[in-house]
Amino acid sequence: MSQAITIKHSDSPAEGRYEARVEGRDGMGKLTYSRISPTKIVAEHTIVDDSLRGTGVATALVERLVADARSNDVKVVPQCSFVVAQYERHPEWSDVMEA
Repeated sequence: MSQAITIKHSDSPAEGRYEARVEGRDGMGKLTYSRISPTKIVAEHTIVDDSLRGTGVATALVERLVADARSNDVKVVPQCSFVVAQYERHPEWSDVMEA
């Protein structure tokens, strides 16, 4: 049985972040980015509290980033090593990822 992951997104002209929580568990996962233009962001860091490791939170954060980038016609420059690794596993994200 998988636990529900809730992701909140906050965005400003300079930066943004995704915060994820898992129902019934303490801790949080975060993915942060900086905006280098109205249509390009740099995915900088993905951080998950130890209490949530292995729950799929980090992957869910990157999947949400990709979905939002597609919806908003934004390109993502993957700087975070986790985002880079996920992109290598998902070549179908090449429409939004800019290596």
